[in-house]
Amino acid sequence: MKIPILIAAAVYLGAAVVYNGETAVFKFENSVESSLKHTTVNNIALFPIPYNTKTNKVTLYIDGKKIDLKIKQKRYPFERLRVENKKITYDKNIAQRVAKEYKEASKIYNTVTNRTYIKGPFILPINSKITSEYGTARIFNGKLKSFHSGVDFKAPIGTEIAAINGGEVVLAKDRYLAGKTVIIDHGKGVYSCYYHLSEISVKKGDLVKKGEIVGRSGKSGRVTGPHLHLTIKIAGESVDPMQFIDSFNAIYDHRE
Repeated sequence: MKIPILIAAAVYLGAAVVYNGETAVFKFENSVESSLKHTTVNNIALFPIPYNTKTNKVTLYIDGKKIDLKIKQKRYPFERLRVENKKITYDKNIAQRVAKEYKEASKIYNTVTNRTYIKGPFILPINSKITSEYGTARIFNGKLKSFHSGVDFKAPIGTEIAAINGGEVVLAKDRYLAGKTVIIDHGKGVYSCYYHLSEISVKKGDLVKKGEIVGRSGKSGRVTGPHLHLTIKIAGESVDPMQFIDSFNAIYDHRE
């Protein structure tokens, strides 16, 4: 039996370490067992660790081999942002719209498509500097509102944005907070989301290939300036996109 490889964190004596908000990624041949929420893609097992988890250890069985996954709490930074007050305090109609859009997105993220569209390693949607990392506490107009569920890339308005892997477009519309949004279902409970676009180039139901242009960057929704926000959802959880992409690609490149 081959020993599974864990890229998300260090492996030692049958144990592994991962942080909240990250994804534990394993190669497997035959079986994956755990009480921890997970999915599998092309013989790669993905365990998304919730940002707000209080759990500190979970037992996994990869091809029958017991692995104690230790979960550590990461000290994420915080940032203060100024936006229009109407993006913070909503009237009744806006509150209803935000709630409706949240419910719509949650239903998508908790839907698992049996097939996978993923073809090879993931790519970045844009070759640019990251201006805000995953997990950052967001203090809007002096009030803590949320944590940053993705990463922000520096992007002048109109920059082409590429799909990070193959998939089906399951949402393409303008939303109040996220602005013009594209969500791609990559299958098996893996989704990528592209927010604050100035232009959407695809429609719901389209099948897209890795690298295909899905829109152009902008500053729609709740923003302080133009950029691209990328979120990755796995089994309903928002995870650190950069850590996931690096971990998945490292595993994929060493499957043999």
